[in-house]
Amino acid sequence: MSGVIVTGPPKADAQDVEALAGYGVATVHEAMGRTGLLPAHLRPIQQGTRVAGAAVTLLSWPGDNLMIHAAVEQCGEGDLLVVTTTSPSTDGMFGELFATALQRRGVRGLVIDAGVRDTQELRRLGFPAWAAAVSAQGTVKATGGSVNVPVAIGGQVIRPGDVILADDDGVIVVPREEARRAAEASAAREAKEAASRAAFHDGQLGLDRYGLREKLAQLGVTYASYEDHVGGGAPVRDGAGA
Repeated sequence: MSGVIVTGPPKADAQDVEALAGYGVATVHEAMGRTGLLPAHLRPIQQGTRVAGAAVTLLSWPGDNLMIHAAVEQCGEGDLLVVTTTSPSTDGMFGELFATALQRRGVRGLVIDAGVRDTQELRRLGFPAWAAAVSAQGTVKATGGSVNVPVAIGGQVIRPGDVILADDDGVIVVPREEARRAAEASAAREAKEAASRAAFHDGQLGLDRYGLREKLAQLGVTYASYEDHVGGGAPVRDGAGA
């Protein structure tokens, strides 16, 4: 497998990346119309951490981490390394030494659709990672690959310079051209959720706040008292006695 290392790709504006870092993955996902979410098998090795960064992408041969060494050189302040392989792999391609080198360069974290190892050391370093597997299985350095090319993970295309946002809920990609709009939409959604949170705290029900009683009626959902339900009595259609 031959490959290419692309240098100097365009990146999302750093201010937009920082703005998106203020919101959770779920909020951004909803604000973007439920797009961009990476597969649920990418799980964090830590808890309580949220990061956002500009993607440095890597396509590697499974069980071979040669191109991660090449990718480190292309990483800089505010970046986030995204690794996938040409076919499924769970080998531990990334560990403490890579994290040390990337942390020195200002890289904010890792998303890898393969395996990581040295997870205790990664947590000690404070280097966040989201991975498809945790495995002590070692790798080789024998096959070429590509850095800073578009890659696909679970049907989502990630281009170099796109924004990657990751937290306890998962990982999302925001196209670099859409970063500002996504941040603005996320701010609006968070404000809406804050208003709903306050209403729920005061005792309002989601059924009323979101007009869902009408939806239930449209779907033919009825209310019935327990006695009527178990005794075969007529359902109560207006909610009385429920």
